[in-house]
Amino acid sequence: RVTKEVDSTSKEAKSFLKQQEKRQSAAPASLPTVSGVKRPSGMSSLLGKIGSKKQKMSTLEKSKLDWENFKEEEGIVEELAIHNRGKDGYIERKAFLERVDHRQFEIERNIRLSRMKP
Repeated sequence: RVTKEVDSTSKEAKSFLKQQEKRQSAAPASLPTVSGVKRPSGMSSLLGKIGSKKQKMSTLEKSKLDWENFKEEEGIVEELAIHNRGKDGYIERKAFLERVDHRQFEIERNIRLSRMKP
């Protein structure tokens, strides 16, 4: 069993809360038994046990969870955030390459257009 903490405003938390509400509203109110404990019996309980498959965690989700736990244990969350914001960060490099590509495209387009106007 894996427990995961998420922000209460995140998409994942909202979907989890909706699932919990559906489960509570879907559970039919039954008459209490003599002991006060509801004991499922019959064919419906067997079908309920068969139909309720546990959702398996994918390898990607497990890896992401392991990485988040590792960052917290090692205390490198802030260091990674600072590093990724700097010039050495992946996002900065991708943005730079995109700007260069766009600039090169505009230069080539201007050359093509100037050749077309005789």
